[in-house]
Amino acid sequence: MSRGIDTIVLGGSGYVAGELLRLISAHPDLELKAAISGSQADQTLESVFPQLHASFEGHRFQPIDSIVRLIEEALRPVAVFSAAAHGASAALVSDVLQATKGDDGIHVVDMSADFRYTSAEAYEAVYGQPHGAPDLLPRFTCALPEHLPEDRPGHAGHPGCFATALLLAIVPLLKLGMVEPDLYAVGITGSTGSGGSPKSTTHHPFRHSNLFSYKPLAHRHVPEVTALAERASGIRPAVHFVPHSGPFARGIHVTVQGTLRTELTSADIAAEIDAFYAEAPFVRVVEGEPRMKDIVGSNYAQLGVASDGKTFAVMSVIDNLTKGAAGGAVQWMNRLLGLPETTGLTLTGAGWV
Repeated sequence: MSRGIDTIVLGGSGYVAGELLRLISAHPDLELKAAISGSQADQTLESVFPQLHASFEGHRFQPIDSIVRLIEEALRPVAVFSAAAHGASAALVSDVLQATKGDDGIHVVDMSADFRYTSAEAYEAVYGQPHGAPDLLPRFTCALPEHLPEDRPGHAGHPGCFATALLLAIVPLLKLGMVEPDLYAVGITGSTGSGGSPKSTTHHPFRHSNLFSYKPLAHRHVPEVTALAERASGIRPAVHFVPHSGPFARGIHVTVQGTLRTELTSADIAAEIDAFYAEAPFVRVVEGEPRMKDIVGSNYAQLGVASDGKTFAVMSVIDNLTKGAAGGAVQWMNRLLGLPETTGLTLTGAGWV
């Protein structure tokens, strides 16, 4: 039996890391070499993620100062995922790439915001802090795999979860010239999108049976969506986005609305988007309205379309932890490693969660 590709997870103790480890456990070509965590060093993986006990029994989180040694010991190629927080990820990734001295056998996919922008200035304008490794930005490409089909960049930054859902709807509308670039969007996300540290807005008694907006028209994913949509379509949109916190743990539902350039029916728009994503195995255009329970727990996205001939609505649903983070990152890693993009990711939604 051949050995799998050595895989290292940085910042391995949050919700996204837990989902990533779940996907790695089922991936036929990735083999976990180490999960690194400053806060959980030397604790077993199952003590933090009890649901993974059958997959990683005996595995312990490694301390941050073990990164260089682990990279040096790993067999090439090496898959490195960073699930560390914004602002912390860049320094960890820098440690990895400095240790490898330009080794092209190292492939990094970052899931924080640290490699989503092309310049340190753009990052700092949104996050209000200096970038941790500005010299590395030219070595990373940020995009959805569906919107960069011909390239295999050295390293990849995965867009945010809301950004993923929005971009899946927005990019084909713009690139195919169907809509005016003034776009309005409303999104609802599950509580896992807020991370594992309890806050007033994620505490169960507050979130349960509740629905509320936050940062309306000022969400930090909007500059990211604007830049990535322009890069993928050639048209810069004006995105007016109102996010909401929903009373569920996993999933995102986004509705994008705007004005059509010419009169089109729902069927017309759906056919165009379906053709746009014909080579995208994880994106499906459905009849009627897509539902989160059909995709939660999977790397699949569903899009639904409505039109009155003059205006349109495109509904986009994803799992924020999978397609919006860990699953999208594995999809990118598959590409960087030269594997089929669907490897380890074809499990369907859990349903009834």
